[in-house]
Amino acid sequence: MEPYELTATQAASLISKRLLSCEELARSTLSRIIEREPIIKAFRFFDPDQVIRNARELDQTAPKSELHGLTFGVKDMIDTKDMPTTHNSPLYYGHETNKDAACVAVVRHRGALIVGKTDTVEFASGGRMAATRNPYNLAHTPGGSSSGSGAAVGDRQLQLAFGTQTGGSHIRPAAFNGIYGIKPTHGLVSREGAKQYSYSLDTIGWYGRCVDDLMLVGRNFRIMDLDEPAPTTLKGLRVGLCRSPNWAKADQWGRAALMQAARLLEAEGAIVFDLDFDERFSKLNHAQEVIMKSEGRAAFLPEYYVGNPAFNGYFVDIVMNCQGFTKKDLLHSYDLAAECRVAFDNLFGPELDVVLTLPAPGQAPEGLHTSGDHVFNAMWTLLHAPCVAIPVGLGDLGLPLGIQLVGPRMSDARLLEIAKLCAPVLDPEPGKLKLVKQEEAVTFS
Repeated sequence: MEPYELTATQAASLISKRLLSCEELARSTLSRIIEREPIIKAFRFFDPDQVIRNARELDQTAPKSELHGLTFGVKDMIDTKDMPTTHNSPLYYGHETNKDAACVAVVRHRGALIVGKTDTVEFASGGRMAATRNPYNLAHTPGGSSSGSGAAVGDRQLQLAFGTQTGGSHIRPAAFNGIYGIKPTHGLVSREGAKQYSYSLDTIGWYGRCVDDLMLVGRNFRIMDLDEPAPTTLKGLRVGLCRSPNWAKADQWGRAALMQAARLLEAEGAIVFDLDFDERFSKLNHAQEVIMKSEGRAAFLPEYYVGNPAFNGYFVDIVMNCQGFTKKDLLHSYDLAAECRVAFDNLFGPELDVVLTLPAPGQAPEGLHTSGDHVFNAMWTLLHAPCVAIPVGLGDLGLPLGIQLVGPRMSDARLLEIAKLCAPVLDPEPGKLKLVKQEEAVTFS
């Protein structure tokens, strides 16, 4: 096994025992990137000489954490002190801030090796799509807006990478690229130094190749001691199967993946039952759009006033409120979100441990003009709930399918522990996804 193929957890163990140097991991990683970048196009910036210099410095430094020397990518709308932050926008080409965003500062201070900036949909929002391709089929999207981060981890070019989510920009690419990802509880990770779209929704998360990788990063963000101990076995775990109010938009392969996951967990002793929500929850996707676009008016107003003709019309429409959202619409959406957050959190307890649901309608759609539909993500983002993506197999096109586990706010540590129990059942051979079987949907009770 080449060093770049190691999970973050495996590499951390070898580095701590001095069986692998940071420079060896860096050189192996760069070889993989140089080989694959012309095909996958996951990066907007990386400097091999800089990466090697930094790796050598790490080899001369006592490790500060398990992150020491691990390869980390940064979505190119998150600031880095030694690399440009372009937001994939002509307005910011070559732009440098000379300061790390808070999330980057955390992992850099803990010893992570920042390898480069990964491609993103413009401003992590809309407009220009990323140039990145899906490593499983180059004709298909890797998802977005965290396109490059998802594809780079999925293609074994990076062990870890930051993504962001305002609608479904983080969890959906995890599903499309066959990797693991966590979107933490909103506000748990500082967004200082990342381009803002919607202050009520924007959330920074990260990708890895297994749940242990996600937990490794989580420990350094101090999220692993926030709640009570998690279940230690799948037997008796109460799993709410949520088809969501948007079930009609799932394709046959997305549905099959979710049903397969439910059956596998049930076979291991989990208590799986259908989880339905009241009518309020069916309105959350619309509320998420109202809040996102309304707050986006303020976020993109400075760029609008610059008057640069390169400013994409997508953002002009947001600033000009072309959708006509009113003050009443926004206030109603804020109130509905607050009401449903409390109602959702109160579902958990003796009767419910975790929600099992879809991360996307199905396999990644064809074409780089799209990043996919966030219809199965928007509700959870608005609820501020932590979400963990787990790959479960391949569809008929040979593209990955996944599920997501969702918990109440501030249950991130417990949710990751539950995900660690579920992953060996749902993804028994990480990196070796097998075809999902087509089966009829059934009712769980």
